[in-house]
Amino acid sequence: MISPQQVYLVTGFTDMRKSINGLSVIVADCLELDPLSQAWFVFCNKNRDKLKILFWDTNGFWLYYRRLEQGRFQWPKSHEAPKSMSLAPRQLQWLLSGLPVTNVSKHQTLSGLSVM
Repeated sequence: MISPQQVYLVTGFTDMRKSINGLSVIVADCLELDPLSQAWFVFCNKNRDKLKILFWDTNGFWLYYRRLEQGRFQWPKSHEAPKSMSLAPRQLQWLLSGLPVTNVSKHQTLSGLSVM
């Protein structure tokens, strides 16, 4: 998978029948963001078992689709967040692994260590 520079999680639920054109319209009109930027836009269905990731690369769109056979994605509810929320690439990995993106317990960054 190509590594994202910027990731936007589109809160709420999206009709998964939408393809590249429909998702691009949501990004441009509802979120007022540029679908031709280097950002990734992540959408989820109402049952929270399907995701689509849309992004532009050089001369065309990529559209990733993921369907869970068991379980649900830990998707933020739309009344808890704005229309979209910015994610770090590691938060996207958390989401795809079934973890909440608002995981507040992370390891502290260590400094001043040395190897003998």
